[in-house]
Amino acid sequence: MWSTERTIATGDLVIVWLTRDLVQPLYVSPGKEFNSKFGNYRHSDLIGLPYGSKVGSRNGRGFIHVLRPTPELWTMALPHRTQILYLADIAFITSWLDIKSGSRVIEAGTGSGSFTHSMARTVGPKGHLWSYEFHEARYTKARDEFERHGMGGIVTLTHRNVCKEGFTVEDTVDAVFLDLPAPWDTVEHAKKSLRKDRMTRICCFSPCMEQVLRTVSALNDAGFTDITMYETLIRPQDISVIPKLQSVAAVGERLKQAEKKREEKRQKQIAEASSRKRKRGEVDSEPSASNGAERKRAKTGSTGEPDRDSATVAEARQETADRQAEPFDADTGPTEDETVVVSKTFPEVRGHTSYLTFACLLPASLVTRASSPSEARAAPANAQVTETMQIIETANPHVPDAALTEDVEMVIPAESS
Repeated sequence: MWSTERTIATGDLVIVWLTRDLVQPLYVSPGKEFNSKFGNYRHSDLIGLPYGSKVGSRNGRGFIHVLRPTPELWTMALPHRTQILYLADIAFITSWLDIKSGSRVIEAGTGSGSFTHSMARTVGPKGHLWSYEFHEARYTKARDEFERHGMGGIVTLTHRNVCKEGFTVEDTVDAVFLDLPAPWDTVEHAKKSLRKDRMTRICCFSPCMEQVLRTVSALNDAGFTDITMYETLIRPQDISVIPKLQSVAAVGERLKQAEKKREEKRQKQIAEASSRKRKRGEVDSEPSASNGAERKRAKTGSTGEPDRDSATVAEARQETADRQAEPFDADTGPTEDETVVVSKTFPEVRGHTSYLTFACLLPASLVTRASSPSEARAAPANAQVTETMQIIETANPHVPDAALTEDVEMVIPAESS
């Protein structure tokens, strides 16, 4: 879909990661500049850099990361034309519809193309995705976007009102996804498009319960089975490391040790200060070198007394320097064994979800054979009647082709006369 080269080239799409909640797409064009609150960046400076590089701003005060685009990053960065599907819903839908490499899928309601990009990567070049959009302006923008991203061989985009006109394929696809205001009007058209030689699946994305009820009624009337409804919610966690909680006795002992060390330092500082004062007093008591010359004294206002405050300031500065010169005691901080990893839920989660209604459509041959027991019971009583029971395992969305069938023959002997 996108460039698979190791480095960025002219015209490539890159995802600019600014913050966890601020991601922007950028097409690299020499001569242009990218401006943000984290600085100014020339497009030409990005050419030749490996994807994933950390790029500093021109003034050196900020930086960004330039990442290789993926469907997940594109969902976070794409320009919104409609409400979109986020990763939680996309992953759940892909699993339940059993979409894999080589699958053929219909999407009704292209919108901003978030789901389309994920499906294009999943089905791959061996599969195909038919996408339908009713709104002409959105259709035009999506078409240009898909062509620029190299999805033309995988995605067929059609401007069409599928509720009235139906789909352009019949008896072809493995799964159908409907993101429409009235999905119940499209159920019969979807049934015609689904394959009849295997079990197929459908999903309807509806924001309110009234839509779900009408859709379920339409699915029942159309012969779909195993109808279920889900809502997906995510709770991302913020991980951090904090000091391990200690007992009261351990905390008290640490406080006593810290107080003891502080007292020892205080006594040491007092002794050093007294020693410096004694030395200074001995120097002051020595006779002057020149008899009759006045000793210079610091002026303290108009009293002529010596400035003793300067000595006090010098002592305080010396004590501060001594404290800063002391080595850091590593025992005062928590060690690796004294830490614990904790998490908390983010108060706000970026996302939009709705109700997901799933249903399965059984193969046509299975439905035909399932009606045979009633015909067999109408046979003459003196003949052996073979009843075929179809044992249908519950569809498992995590196992491909999980709807398996097995024929069990039950021979009922004719009643003796």
